[in-house]
Amino acid sequence: MSEQQTIGVIGAGTMGNGIAHVFAARGFQVILCDVEQRFLDRGLETIRKNLDREAAKGKTTADDAKTALARITPVTDRKALAPCALVVEAATEKFEVKKSLFAELDRILAPEAILASNTSSISITRLATTTGRADRVIGMHFFNPVPVMKLVEVIRGMATSQQTFERVRDLAVQLGKTPVEVNDAPGFVSNRVLMPLLNEAMYAVMEGVATPEAIDEVFKLGMAHPMGPLTLADFIGLDVCLDIMRVLQEGFGDPKYRPCPLLVRMVDAGWLGRKSGRGFFTYPA
Repeated sequence: MSEQQTIGVIGAGTMGNGIAHVFAARGFQVILCDVEQRFLDRGLETIRKNLDREAAKGKTTADDAKTALARITPVTDRKALAPCALVVEAATEKFEVKKSLFAELDRILAPEAILASNTSSISITRLATTTGRADRVIGMHFFNPVPVMKLVEVIRGMATSQQTFERVRDLAVQLGKTPVEVNDAPGFVSNRVLMPLLNEAMYAVMEGVATPEAIDEVFKLGMAHPMGPLTLADFIGLDVCLDIMRVLQEGFGDPKYRPCPLLVRMVDAGWLGRKSGRGFFTYPA
């Protein structure tokens, strides 16, 4: 996929603005779409700060950072995505939301355009059935923070064509990422393994086995993890962790994937982790 082709990104939140950032920094024109201008403004400000940080560290120049930001066009009307050769959806991790988006994008985009989802757990095969282009639907799961993390899980749905897979795999390489091929299954590889670990750490807190600080210290010092599981859960967002656990529970029908009741209560209370200022730990405003 050439840099002259336009890339669309749905969602200007943490993942969406990171995805827009890496495409723009690699020379692609990007149309960044969200439902309200204030979300776009916040996302663009985050991109600007991150590009400035890269320039300060010598990873890019100030001029290149300014040029990259100028390549991003913010829109609230999804019809503006019509020229895109590929759209990456980075909306909330709920099937009904993604289903509606994919059905609408299928009507808006040219027949040859590719629809990719940044979903961390939802079936690509199931999403593809909401469109008339199942062979051109694929998972492109980036990791947070997107400008820093090298991995992209490239997930084939049952109907994803080899051509679509190769185009998206090669595109990930163009972005300076390392694509890893994964077949469609709840949670794929990363979250099928990671989320039960985080969930079990939450059970250990709920059952009084140890404090969050102690549990994280065990993993940092005993397993050489750069951050403990509860700090990581706060960083991801406890609401996101809960959504993924529910996808795993529904997808596998196995009680071992039951979300920790403490996690459910914390999300109900609005304690979502770093983004809300309180999760298993507290964070300054």
